[in-house]
Amino acid sequence: MEKALYPLKFKPIFKDKIWGGQRIKTILGMDYGNLPNCGEVWVVSGYNEFISIVENGFLAGNELNELVEVYMGDLVGEKHFKRFGNEFPLLTKYIDANDWLSIQVHPDDKLAAKRKIGWGKTEMWYVLHAEEGAQLISGFNRQIDKETYLKHLESNTLQEILNYEDVHAGDVFFLPAGRVHALGPGILLAEIQQTSDNTFRIYDWDRIDHRGMKRELHTEAALEAIDFNYYENYKTKYEIQKNRTTTLISCEKFTTNLIKFDQLVSKDISGLDSFIIYMGMEGKVMLKSDNDEMLIKPGDAVVVPAVMEHLELEPNGDAGVLEIYIQ
Repeated sequence: MEKALYPLKFKPIFKDKIWGGQRIKTILGMDYGNLPNCGEVWVVSGYNEFISIVENGFLAGNELNELVEVYMGDLVGEKHFKRFGNEFPLLTKYIDANDWLSIQVHPDDKLAAKRKIGWGKTEMWYVLHAEEGAQLISGFNRQIDKETYLKHLESNTLQEILNYEDVHAGDVFFLPAGRVHALGPGILLAEIQQTSDNTFRIYDWDRIDHRGMKRELHTEAALEAIDFNYYENYKTKYEIQKNRTTTLISCEKFTTNLIKFDQLVSKDISGLDSFIIYMGMEGKVMLKSDNDEMLIKPGDAVVVPAVMEHLELEPNGDAGVLEIYIQ
């Protein structure tokens, strides 16, 4: 008899970054060995050579995309398998910024296809921790055009037209492809994004790397990708409903919900036709299914296969998780 699919947990993929810090270790309690500055940990990834490897159950040691190839719609959902094939369609990570990340922009699917570089990159951020005074950049602070943008870029005054946001734990920022953005120091967050690493770097604060070199900029490519429009609200507003599911972001690329709770939550997921990723934000949660149970704590991520129909989330006191899927 074939063994049934079950919730999957993966070995973390740690990434050293020039702007990274220590919070993935000190706050999330994850051991990334001898990396000097761990800026990112990829917890669910089907991207290129950075593919997550299962660490629990009888499928331990298998790569995520191998499992998509074998289990197809049972793992990711029939409609998603038809669209994305053997590549897992979302990438989730935790990011620790100890310095400013480069000012950057991501292409949409259309531009990525035109340049033959895979998928575009729409993403979102959920802030777990922010130091006092922490800021990030999202979009422009006024309506501008390409000529105005280039004038500020060439005169090194780009920051004058960018929108700075104060950041606090619990803040949510949606970053559709085309939005200029940069993460500032003192912030630990969860990122949910399309399976893509297509980033066009606009400005890198004149930073020098360990070889004494400046990082490459992608001025022309970025120009083709940027959305120059001004938007009134760059921070996503939401109201917590304790012990219920609160939708933070719902778009074509992904839906992300927040569950803040202190009592058991039961889920009927039989009609979803999608995998679900649960990411730990706060406290400890026991995920229970027909054939397994698993602890989720901050820094963890678990993939629930699409074929599963029911599950329970049981918190140990106050807890919070992100719930991510594609509609």
